[in-house]
Amino acid sequence: MSPSSRHATVAVAAVVLCAAAWSQPAPDAGRPAAVIPLDAEPAAKLIVYPPLAGPLARGVVIVQYRTENFRIIPVFGKGAAEVSPRVGHLHVTVDDRPGTWAHTSGDPIIVVGLKPGAHKILIELADPNHKIIASETISTTVPEINSSGSHGHKP
Repeated sequence: MSPSSRHATVAVAAVVLCAAAWSQPAPDAGRPAAVIPLDAEPAAKLIVYPPLAGPLARGVVIVQYRTENFRIIPVFGKGAAEVSPRVGHLHVTVDDRPGTWAHTSGDPIIVVGLKPGAHKILIELADPNHKIIASETISTTVPEINSSGSHGHKP
């Protein structure tokens, strides 16, 4: 076969393959949409764990949490409330004080500077419009810290 006839054969084969591929129905034509409508999604859940013992012994409250059917990201407003899967943030309130803050990452919640004694932390799952979806309150006790100035270091 001459080089020119070989090129012609390859070109005809390519055209036939392209035409065949074009006439095929899309493989996803009968499948449901990849995005589930919000009203069909399972309910969002908030799971909060007790503060970590090691840091708490030093006066630092570190609270780990997780969510189900909900992602914590820094988005706000009506448009974000219509996103699937659901997104939002946490509201964190310590000891019923005014001054709730928005926690907008998957990182643990860290609270420092609390006086020794009993404390409670309210953690609320909020949609992008600050509507509360779920909440949990944890109680913890910050211990007295030895203020010898050594910060736990041995001489």
